[in-house]
Amino acid sequence: MADIRIDKARGLLTPPEGRRASPWAALGAAALAATGAMLMAGVMVLGPGVRFEEPAVAQPLFPNG
Repeated sequence: MADIRIDKARGLLTPPEGRRASPWAALGAAALAATGAMLMAGVMVLGPGVRFEEPAVAQPLFPNG
């Protein structure tokens, strides 16, 4: 009786088989991290207080119509 309970306890203590990590998941995580890094770098390059002015109205190619 004790042997059965010990075997059952050992079975419960063994870690379950995990599934293998997907290379696509690693690629997606790297792409997400790279995108975030590029966005943060853009904020640091531009810095606070940068404003984009509206472009001047372009003149038409043919002034008479």
